[in-house]
Amino acid sequence: MPDTDDHATDAATATDSGRGPGRILVVVYGVLALAATGRSVLQIVEYFDRAPLAYVLSALAAVIYIVATVGMARGDRASNRVALVACTIELVGVLVVGAFSYAVPSAFPDKTVWSHFGSGYGFVPLVLPVLGIWWLTRVRRRSA
Repeated sequence: MPDTDDHATDAATATDSGRGPGRILVVVYGVLALAATGRSVLQIVEYFDRAPLAYVLSALAAVIYIVATVGMARGDRASNRVALVACTIELVGVLVVGAFSYAVPSAFPDKTVWSHFGSGYGFVPLVLPVLGIWWLTRVRRRSA
């Protein structure tokens, strides 16, 4: 008779977004989370009066990257859903903030994670959520 714990482990593995190519996404998200956190903390501590909205949005981006990283790394169904929501918010954020940073450049005197569609980070913030959503959707379909 199969052990129920083994069945739970098999189910978690079947939805594990942190395996295979997902590992690369987890690493890239982790690096971006560290970079965005460090940059936003520095900007808030040192230059907050220059562009408070931009720096708070940068800190929000860092939190979203952390949530996406942890969700993908954990890889169970609930974590994948959380990571998918985080990636979707991230995509909307980079598109809205990116457009806003061109429309109102005075609000973004320094580059932030999402300003100018992530140009300060080699446009990785623009491409990464698309890859994350694609991967998480693929993993979800495979496990269904």
